[in-house]
Amino acid sequence: MIPSSSGHLERRLKNRHIQMIALGGTIGTGLFLGSAGVIELAGPGVLLGYALGGAIIFLIMRFLGEMLVEESSAGSFSHFANSYLSRFAGFLSGWNCVALYVLVGMVELTASAKFIQFWWPDIPTWIIVSVLFVAINGVNFINVKVFGEFEFWFALIKIVAVLGMILAGIYMLSSGSNPTQTVSNLWSHGGFLPHGIQGVAMAFAFVMFAFGGVEMLGFAAAETENPRKVIPKAINQLIFRVLIFYVGSLAVLLSLKPWTELLTHMQAGGDIYSSSPFVLVFSGLGANMAANVLNFVILTATLSVYNSMVYSSSRLLYGMAQEGNAPRALMQVNKRGVPVRAIVYPGIITALCIVLNYVAPAGVIGLLMSLVVAALVITWTIIILTHLRFRKAYEARGAKLTFRALCSPMSNYICLAAMALVVVVMALTPAIRSSAIAIPVWLLVVYVAFRVTFRQPAAAAVPATT
Repeated sequence: MIPSSSGHLERRLKNRHIQMIALGGTIGTGLFLGSAGVIELAGPGVLLGYALGGAIIFLIMRFLGEMLVEESSAGSFSHFANSYLSRFAGFLSGWNCVALYVLVGMVELTASAKFIQFWWPDIPTWIIVSVLFVAINGVNFINVKVFGEFEFWFALIKIVAVLGMILAGIYMLSSGSNPTQTVSNLWSHGGFLPHGIQGVAMAFAFVMFAFGGVEMLGFAAAETENPRKVIPKAINQLIFRVLIFYVGSLAVLLSLKPWTELLTHMQAGGDIYSSSPFVLVFSGLGANMAANVLNFVILTATLSVYNSMVYSSSRLLYGMAQEGNAPRALMQVNKRGVPVRAIVYPGIITALCIVLNYVAPAGVIGLLMSLVVAALVITWTIIILTHLRFRKAYEARGAKLTFRALCSPMSNYICLAAMALVVVVMALTPAIRSSAIAIPVWLLVVYVAFRVTFRQPAAAAVPATT
């Protein structure tokens, strides 16, 4: 390994890269495939679910944004937890997030294979996953600017396509050419909340899965030319992305086809995650070309998210190595400023996805999604708690905060209540109950690993200097 001349990551990401990385974390499998499970549980109430979930994640990102603007670090929230909560909190948040991104990578690779099988259903899932795994990791070995360019164009394609789909859907609805295509589909088949508010509540865990990945914006901050300007702009636009891409697209989708009819089509394959509801709607309308184009766009969206997961996990491991919470060998970068070892090691674990898809291809996505939600709850809870300590430390010093989080500390407690709701929903849902049980088991495993690693009491939290 040849270290870079500077010995650290390079600030080569521009504003347009950061904006698209932020978008890349919000538009992916959670929208195009995961929405199937939410529609099953909540019907048209999915719109309310995504709106509420988007509001919660926006508040959490404002907590993270406040900290990032003051102290940008490759370790992001792992760095802040290490500085403001405890050494164990930093260790936990870092390794939990590495596990999270490996799991998300597995989900995105598997979902990508499902979309490719729309055209070539006879190709085994594990073969497609293998090819995509090698290709995306290869891109990340070049340099961060190449990653940024790939992510820019990946995100641009899906943004244009989703907006195009929304506009096409609005045109179909307004033309009146098909009386079954009407906004009244949102409340005419059992009501807007066919399963009541409890249906939306029970779908909340799957809703939050859709927003997993938005926190990766923090890792890009260390390679951003002007984080104090770029980060606030990217975070403040998050709420509008949620309203347009999630609420807007699903409102159009469920107006074009009654949710009950769509659900029947999705369940026909035996696995509700076997195909995208978006592709089903447009192919069912006879828009064969539109369905093919949309399937291609969805494929680029999932590859975009996996691309971002590879990037984020490697930068997180680099930052953790700087903090002493990961082997120092992970700090080594090559002459292009790429932390190669930090890409290779998580990639080895992600490759297990190939084995899973070979052994049990039908149930992989549902299993991985539930595990992702469990890891997300831990990550977001740590961000919420860390921000409370961060704000207290800065106010004690009389320091002026540039990008203050909204309504803190009340908003922190609201978000903690939302995280508790997600865990309760998981515990009450038989299909994903094991993931809720896995949370305390995972926390215990990480704690034991922490004690073995340091073999001494956890160091007291020492606020980082500005």
